[in-house]
Order: sequence, then C-alpha cells, then structure tokens
Amino acid sequence: MQKIDTTSSPALDPAKTDWDFAEVWIDPLISPPYVLLLLGDLAGHYRVHDPAERYKIVFSSATYDEAQTWLLEDEYEPVEGRLSALELQENSK
Repeated sequence: MQKIDTTSSPALDPAKTDWDFAEVWIDPLISPPYVLLLLGDLAGHYRVHDPAERYKIVFSSATYDEAQTWLLEDEYEPVEGRLSALELQENSK
C-alpha cells in the first residue's frame, strides 16, 4: 500500500520588500505600448527594469530626476499613480 504524506507545508516567509515605490512608464508610440518599471528603494537608488527582458535593470541612478530624465529622453510617459510598498504591506494585513 502506498503512503501519502499529509503533513501541511511550512508557512512561506513573506517577501522582503527592498523597494519603496514603483512607477509604470510606457512608450505610447507603439502598439501595444512598451512598458518599463521605475523602482525607488529606501536607500535612495532608482532603477529602471524591463519586464520583457526578465526585469533586467536597463538604467540606474542616484536620483529620481536622473531616472525620470532618462525615461523622458526615450519618449516614455508615466502612467498616472505610484505603487507604494508600504501601502501594499498595510493593505495585506
């Protein structure tokens, strides 16, 4: 007779949040629009990730203004709103 393990799985650890906020930026000139993510962390670093390239970092800077300028120079536009890690943590409780 085959035995089946019925013990419950251990609880998963909550994901560690190393980012403070995320913004979605799009290139509206192509269809569908190309999407990049701008993440700012608590240490004051800003990184632009490309979801189509497995979230590869395509640009990083020490200031928000530098990251924003880089995106705007490539004709990306921000999607209105910002996703905050702190708000997500508070809403999940």
